[in-house]
Amino acid sequence: MSGIADFTVRAADGRVVDMSTFAGRVLLIVNTASKCGFTPQYEGLEALHRRYEGRGLTVIGFPCNQFGGQEPGDADEIANFCTLTYDVTFPVMAKVDVNGDDADPLFRWLKAEAPGLLGTRAIKWNFTKFLVDRAGQVVGRYAPTTKPEDLANDIEGLL
Repeated sequence: MSGIADFTVRAADGRVVDMSTFAGRVLLIVNTASKCGFTPQYEGLEALHRRYEGRGLTVIGFPCNQFGGQEPGDADEIANFCTLTYDVTFPVMAKVDVNGDDADPLFRWLKAEAPGLLGTRAIKWNFTKFLVDRAGQVVGRYAPTTKPEDLANDIEGLL
């Protein structure tokens, strides 16, 4: 795989989404959870999405239940939570695994392209963020503790 456009993912409704549909856009890809201490970051992610969408940014959430069982709901429950609690308008895909044998191929690639601290590939917790440039290449990986608003300069540099 050479870039993000080589992947397909599942939408929350089960449809296959070809990542090439985001070609030419800057992407912020985040593994999310509804019952996590970092869940309020949905607000910041939505703010980034609304602020920069017209200039070419798309935030994409991938719910994940691998960290403390903090995303136990089904697709409808997750969608309702995101919409009703944080007025999320960015795409929230189907629930995925980000680590282990069943890790989604997109996340395997993201981790290989942007290893974590000391070269570790495993995602440590919910709300790990990957920034992808317009050419479909990973240009940054950010820890769950990094607030979405702290990514504004990096995003602007790619727009």
